[in-house]
This record gives sequence, C-alpha cells and structure tokens, in this order.
Amino acid sequence: MDAPLSKSPLAVTSADRLRRPLRDLRISVTDRCNFRCIYCMPKEVFGPGYPFMRRAELLSFEEIHRLAAILAGQGVRKIRLTGGEPLLRERVELLVEQLAMLDGIDLTLTTNGSLLAKKAQALHAAGLKRLTVSLDAIDDATFRAMNAVDFFVKDVLNGIEAASHAGFGPIKINMVVKRGMNDHAILPMARHFRGSGHVLRFIEYMDVGASNGWRMDEVVPASEIIAMINEEFALEPIAENYAGEVAKRWRYQDGSGEIGVIASVTQAFCAECSRLRLSTDGKLFTCLFATQGHDLRQLLRDGASDDVIATRIAGIWQAREDRYSEIRTAATPSAPGSKKIEMSYIGG
Repeated sequence: MDAPLSKSPLAVTSADRLRRPLRDLRISVTDRCNFRCIYCMPKEVFGPGYPFMRRAELLSFEEIHRLAAILAGQGVRKIRLTGGEPLLRERVELLVEQLAMLDGIDLTLTTNGSLLAKKAQALHAAGLKRLTVSLDAIDDATFRAMNAVDFFVKDVLNGIEAASHAGFGPIKINMVVKRGMNDHAILPMARHFRGSGHVLRFIEYMDVGASNGWRMDEVVPASEIIAMINEEFALEPIAENYAGEVAKRWRYQDGSGEIGVIASVTQAFCAECSRLRLSTDGKLFTCLFATQGHDLRQLLRDGASDDVIATRIAGIWQAREDRYSEIRTAATPSAPGSKKIEMSYIGG
C-alpha cells in the first residue's frame, strides 16, 4: 500500500548546477506503441519479440499521481503525458482526471493520434486541456514509410478533428524532419495546416537512444525549414510564450496562423532546460539523452514518506549538470559509453 500523502512535501530550495529551475515533468505512461517510427522505435529493433515491460513493472496511476504531487510541491508547473503511445495505457483518462486536480499544473499529452478519435471526448471531460499530435507527413506514402505500420494520414486527421470538436485547441502538430525521408513534405504540411487554427511545429531529427542510426547529415536545420516556408509564405518571428519554451515561434504575415521550429541539434536550448522525465517503471531522468536514471519506484514500494522522496528528488535536481545538445558532435552517438536510453522509454 502506498504511504499516505503528506500535506507539504519538501520543496526544492535551489536550482541545478547550471542555475536552471525545475518547472517541467514528462511522464511516460507506457513503453509500448502501435507505430514503429524510424526515428524512435524502428521495427528492426522493436520487433515481435521485443521484451516490453510487464504490468507489475509499471507505475500505477496512484504512484504516478503521488510522485506528480510531490514534484508539484517542488516547483513543477507543467506535466506532459507521453509514451510510447500514452493512449495505449488502459483507461489513461482516469490518470488525467487525477493529475488535472493538482493545483497550478498545466497538463498536456502527446499522442500519435491513432486512438484520438475514440479518446478525445473522454480526455477532455477528464480535465485535459491541451494536446500535441505527431504527424510526419500529409501524404500517405511518406507517412506510412515513417510510421512503418501502414497507418493512414486520414485517421490521424480524423483524430485531430475529433479533438477539436471535443474542445481542444489550438492543437500542436509535431513533424520530425529527416533529410531524404520526409523533408519534401515540409511545404505540403505547412500548406495543409496554415489557416487551420492549429500550430504546426517542425522538429530537427535527433540522436535519441541507440537504435535509430542517427547521422548529422540527415538533420534538416530549423533555419533551412524556415527559409523554405518563407519563400512561399512570408514569415516573421514572434516572442516566446514563456521563458524556456523550446520552440521558436514564427507567424504568417498575412495573419493565417503560426508555426514553430524545435532546433535541439543546431540551436541547443540546454541553458534553459527545466525538465525532468519519469519513465514508465518509475525512474527519474535528468535529460532526454541520459544514460541512466534514478529509481523512485523502489522508494514508493518500500513505503518511503513524501519528505524522503522529495529530498531524494531535490538531491537529483541540485546535482544536475546535463547539457548534451550543447556538446554534441557528429561523432557523439558512436563514442564509447554513449549508449543512451531510448526515447520510447522516457518519452520525447
């Protein structure tokens, strides 16, 4: 049985070693996904025999809620639910309902959209207010090559439409761009979502995990993406929504909406990174490119108090000095000891 929640968990009293405050928490609720996207869970690695976690290894909703409440007491103000594909977690809307009741928390979720048409209404009713949907091309041939399971664009678009009708908006649409694979889809995606009320965001292909075969020459720089779109639709930069926002924002000069670019390879934003990541089985990671995590599940299941857990988290944060993207080189992924945790395990 979980230990009872204390009324006032110990608060973080200092920033990390690079003077960055703790503000964001990403929670992976499952390591499973029904896509096999080439940049995240390539089917050559995550095939039929891949050893996904057993149910007993996963944090329960009550355990996730408890850790989220402790972290909210330490400065976290934004929680994003991720996976794998989070909508594969059975009755995930019940977790949403629990987390939505935490005071002062901006709760959001990232999904591939495959189950969104079925889940959108329940998620909104549970208290989720914001959504991000991954979509890497607007044409079926390219999208199916990217997701590697023959899933169709129209089904994701149907999910986005259902979410809009349920009350979500504006919805963010994330497109990971890999040179030679879907870079030709940049302008068609911009044309499709321009004027839709949704915010299309382009993400540089990253060297996350150890299985996607990343190479620097497959990265399409954010500056190139912006220049490409600007040739057809005049753009102008706009201010960030909040300090530390990862996406650089641009709007169409004719007033037909905005786009964003996330340039973690060519314009690293480590200096303002305020994120912790909680894995499906309860390990806390201080960086998307981490090589190891810190086990909180054992503390939970051993009956540790909230203050003990909060003290542990505070020590992890205060010792943090990750800045992988600032020191990355083309040779980094193949360097000795560079094997990183897979993105599907700790969320994007």
